[in-house]
Amino acid sequence: MQEQLDQLRTAFAEALEAATDTGALAAVHHRWLGAKGELRTLFGQMKQLPAEQRPAFGQAVNALRGDLEQAFFAKQESLRASVSADAIDLSRPGPRLHTGGLHPLAQVQDRIIEVFTSMGFTVNEGPEVETEYYNFDALNTPFWHPARRDSDSLYIEDGHMLRTETSPVQIRTMQKRRPPLRMIAPGRVYRNDKPDATHSPMFMQVEGLAVGHGLTFAELKGTLLEFYRRLFGRDTKLRFRPHFFPFTEPSAEVDVSCVFCRGAGCRVCKQSGWLEMGGSGMVDPEVLKEVAIDPEEYTGYAFGLGIERMAMLLYGVDDIRLFYENDLRFLRQF
Repeated sequence: MQEQLDQLRTAFAEALEAATDTGALAAVHHRWLGAKGELRTLFGQMKQLPAEQRPAFGQAVNALRGDLEQAFFAKQESLRASVSADAIDLSRPGPRLHTGGLHPLAQVQDRIIEVFTSMGFTVNEGPEVETEYYNFDALNTPFWHPARRDSDSLYIEDGHMLRTETSPVQIRTMQKRRPPLRMIAPGRVYRNDKPDATHSPMFMQVEGLAVGHGLTFAELKGTLLEFYRRLFGRDTKLRFRPHFFPFTEPSAEVDVSCVFCRGAGCRVCKQSGWLEMGGSGMVDPEVLKEVAIDPEEYTGYAFGLGIERMAMLLYGVDDIRLFYENDLRFLRQF
């Protein structure tokens, strides 16, 4: 047993001498002086000795522990003293910590949701992999429509595709809920587009829908005017241009007065004073019939807008690809 104590003392001294930093020193303490270390193992072997030898062995192990602890603390103090005053400048500011934050598109989406929910709209979501029925057929889009071509839409198999807009969520919602209802559907959508400064094969949209008794185009205009004024300022103006969408009739493109020149004309609005924001219109009666809502009793309006488009205007970003390149120099500005 005495030979075992001497071997442990020698091994501990060699390991302690080799420890040159606090990490190595902690490992030495764990191996020899820890709760499951070598010394604790020696105490466990005491029961194997004859009863008359146990007191002497216990005293020897306790003395060894005292010597090892004294040597350990001396080494610890020596390491601390070896760190010069120049190595750690206590007056120097600590390193800057970069905390995470919401992506700029998520921030804009949250602002959009906040405005519409304050106006009585609910938020609904749906699958990004859709069927042609929900993405086109239920929305009154005929089979010959250009949007259904492979050059415009991304098909998977068995009649499934990546949704081209969040309007399918409107169909799913109307199938589950009866009027009156007001809802928006934010989310990612996909088109067969070549990426450039203003186009991306994946982007984000918010589609809105309201169905009830006696809803008119005037309410649609008032809703969108209030929304854009809350986002861009109370002096924002709105105009509607006649257009065609399969799921609304009548349909209109929505323009807002340029947020940069306030309608005076600039490079961004191409001297027109207006910026195109999205589509809108009264829900086509055929769409209401498809979800078993009587168009003779109810009317509705719908609208859509691109979140990237809103973010580019709010933050002065001129390339949509910046939102998806994950460049921290860009993202940390928000």
